[in-house]
Amino acid sequence: MNFKPWNLSFLVALSVSGSAAFAQTPQKSIELERYSEARASLLRQGQSAESSFELGRLYQMRDMPDSAAYYFNRISLDPKNPMTMVAAGRAALAQGKAAEAQVQFDNAVKASKGKDAKVYTMIAQAYGESDLNDASKGLTYVDAAHKLNKNKDDAALMIARGDIYAKSESGGGEAMNSYERALLADPKSAQASYRKGELNVRSRNYNDARTAFEQAISIDANYAPAYNALAETYFYAGKYDDALSTFQKYQGVAEKSPGTDAKYASFLFLTKKYPEALVEVDKVLARDPQNVTMNRLKAYSLFETGKNAEALTAMETYMKVQPADKLITEDYVYYGKMLSKAGRSDEGTAAIQKAIAADPKKAAELQNELAASYMLAKNYPAAIKAYQAKMKADGTPELTDQIRLAVAYGGNKQYDKADSLYNAVLVARPTYVPGYLMRAKANYYMDPESKQGLAKPHYEKYIEMAKTDPTKYKDGLVEANSYLGYYYYQKGDKAAAAPYYKEVLVLDPANENANSVIKSMQAPAKAPAKAAPKKK
Repeated sequence: MNFKPWNLSFLVALSVSGSAAFAQTPQKSIELERYSEARASLLRQGQSAESSFELGRLYQMRDMPDSAAYYFNRISLDPKNPMTMVAAGRAALAQGKAAEAQVQFDNAVKASKGKDAKVYTMIAQAYGESDLNDASKGLTYVDAAHKLNKNKDDAALMIARGDIYAKSESGGGEAMNSYERALLADPKSAQASYRKGELNVRSRNYNDARTAFEQAISIDANYAPAYNALAETYFYAGKYDDALSTFQKYQGVAEKSPGTDAKYASFLFLTKKYPEALVEVDKVLARDPQNVTMNRLKAYSLFETGKNAEALTAMETYMKVQPADKLITEDYVYYGKMLSKAGRSDEGTAAIQKAIAADPKKAAELQNELAASYMLAKNYPAAIKAYQAKMKADGTPELTDQIRLAVAYGGNKQYDKADSLYNAVLVARPTYVPGYLMRAKANYYMDPESKQGLAKPHYEKYIEMAKTDPTKYKDGLVEANSYLGYYYYQKGDKAAAAPYYKEVLVLDPANENANSVIKSMQAPAKAPAKAAPKKK
C-alpha cells in the first residue's frame, strides 16, 4: 500500500510571506486531491517561494518526480531562509538522491541554529512524503523537533512520524501510535484518522479501517480521500453494493476531472459492472485518448461483456502503444484468455505462461488461468497438470479447485476420477446442490446406456436438494427427471417412468422428448391383425 501524506498543515504557521488564507487553501486542495484546483490557485500566485514549494509537493503527490524537482529547484537558495534549503533537499529526494538531500536538510538546520522545531518538522514531512523505502533518517529530525517542543506532541509532527514508520513492513505499530498521538493533539485532524484507516486496510482490519475512515468524514464531510478509501474497504470486504454507493459519494465531493472519472470506471470494473464501466471508460477516452489505464480497461471490459473480437483488437492496440516493460501481469492473462477464446489457443497459453514467468509470486494463482486456457483448447491433459500444480502449491486445495480438476478429468474421459473428486466436494459441503448434478453426469458417462443405473441415486439426490428452488435449478431438474424417466422406460416400467416425464412437462411444457414419450405411453395398444379368410 502506498502511503502519501497529503497535508502540510504546519506550513500555515511556517509561511515566510503571504496571508494565512493563501498558505492554507492550496494545501487543503492538495490534501483533498483537488490537484487541478490547487495548481490553478498556485499558478495565480506567480513564482513565489511558497507557491513553488507547494507546486513541488503537488507534483510529488501525483508521482511526477521530475516536475516536483523542477518546482522545488525554482526556489533560490537563501542562506538566511531554511525553507529554501528544505526545498532543495526535497528536490533531491524526488530524484532519489538521498545523500544530497541530507546535506541540504542539515544546512537548513544550521541556518536555524538547530532551534526551530518547525524546520525539523518540515524535514520530517519531506521524508514522510518521499518515495524512499528506508526513510528512517527522518526519525532523527522527528526526535529533534519533539525535544524542542518540550516533548509535547504536535499533530503535524506525529503525522510525519507515522508516515515515516508506515514505509516499513514492521513499522505499522509505531505508525498507528503516531497517528493516535496526532489525534490526541488535534482531535479534528481528518488526516490522522484517514491515516489510521490506511494502516488498518494494510493489516486487513477492515472493520477498524471503516471506523477510521468514517471518523475522518465526520470531521470533514468533504474529505474526498476518505470516501475513496472507504469504498475500497467495502470492496475488499466483499460488500460491493456499499462499495459502489460510497464511491458515488466520493464522486460528489471529489474534483471533477478525467482522473476522477477514470477512478469511477475502474471501480465499476472491480465491482463487475462491466457495461457501465465501458460507458465511463469511453467518456475518459473521448477527452484523453492516450490514457493508458483506460485503454487497458476498455479491452478488459469488452472481454468481460462477451465481445471478444473487439476486446482482442483493443488489447492488441493497447499493447502496441504500451512499452513491453510496462505491461502488467493481468495484461498477459487477459490477452491469453482472449487469444484462447478466439481459437488461438497456443498463443493464448504462451501469453499466460509469460505472465507466470514475469510474476513468479502469482504462479500458483495463475495456474488456474493457464488451465482454463488449456480447457478452451480442449487440451485436457495439460489442464489437469496445471490444476494439479495449483492444488499442490496451495497445500490444502479449495473446493473450487477440486471442481475445476474434476471437470478437466471429465473432459479427458477419466470419469471415475471426476466422480471421486465430486464425492469429496459433497462430503465437505453437503449443501452444494450443483455438486449432485455434476456427480450424476460423471456416473452417466460411465454408464451411458443406463443399464447399471450408476447415475440414478445421484439424480434422485439432486431432485431432493433442488426441488426447494425449482426456478433456480430448472435446467438441472429437467435433466434429472428426463434421466430417471428414461431409466424406468427402457426397463419397461412405464408406470414408474410416467411421473418423471410429467414433471419434465411441468418444468418445460414444450419439451419435445417428454411430450413424445407421454403420447407413446398413452396411445392404445394396436389389435392383432386378423388372419385372411381361407379360400373355399
